[in-house]
Amino acid sequence: MQNIVILAGTIRQAPETRTTRTGTDVTRFRLVTSRPRYSEGRVVRDEKGYRVEDAEWHRVVAFSGLGRTIQQYCETGMKVLVRGRIHYTKWQDAEGQDRYGCEIVAETVDFLSRAQQSESDEDEGRFIDEDDIPS
Repeated sequence: MQNIVILAGTIRQAPETRTTRTGTDVTRFRLVTSRPRYSEGRVVRDEKGYRVEDAEWHRVVAFSGLGRTIQQYCETGMKVLVRGRIHYTKWQDAEGQDRYGCEIVAETVDFLSRAQQSESDEDEGRFIDEDDIPS
């Protein structure tokens, strides 16, 4: 038996990293995926003919080096491919009621798009000072 999850989606909450008491970095972010809505075996379309899509939100957690890489290079709006496993948790709230949660524990994250560049980053590589060109 295996617990394998593969999600391709868009980061919709900037990654946040915290360090445990034992020194392990834990990075969390929210990922949104979408799929076409179906009714009676057919894709549902809106009045303009576009496909209607349903969004699913996923809580993703990554540890140590992978988490640090995500924190450093990922930001809201980036598209990523997450491979990992589903992890269910159970806890009791302040009133003693059982609560349940589900998150994806990332084992690998592939970047499918780049972070948005600022205008200064784009201009930096576009203009070269003639004095810097070897003769």
